[in-house]
Amino acid sequence: MLRATKALMVLTDLGFVAYFTITGLGLIPPGWAFAGYADPLMADWNWSFLWIDLPASATGLTSLWLLRRRSPAGEPLMLVSLVLTAASGLMAIAFWTLRGDFSPAWWIPNLYLLLFPLPAIAALTARGRIPRPGRIPSP
Repeated sequence: MLRATKALMVLTDLGFVAYFTITGLGLIPPGWAFAGYADPLMADWNWSFLWIDLPASATGLTSLWLLRRRSPAGEPLMLVSLVLTAASGLMAIAFWTLRGDFSPAWWIPNLYLLLFPLPAIAALTARGRIPRPGRIPSP
């Protein structure tokens, strides 16, 4: 299962970086970037995700690099990335639910962000190799 998760993480993490780079450079017209919402408030809402999506990408890509090197720090960092990604999807779903907007253009990608990490989060925590508070492994 973690093999599929790793592939999805690469696509998702590079997708986050690409999306914010392309949007930041103005290569996507504002109306398209926000699914038809040219409202400045919606643009601000979209940019507010930069501060969760890019850390998710940074921790995700770093964790995959560490795992390839067989570093014990890889799995805990992978867990951080997956939790950030799921939280990002949940935040967006909550927002669109509160607005009463059930457009598949918003829901499909955000349900993906919320749901794809969940099996791996469960698997990583069930292994018992993720440090719990008060149980920090010795080097």
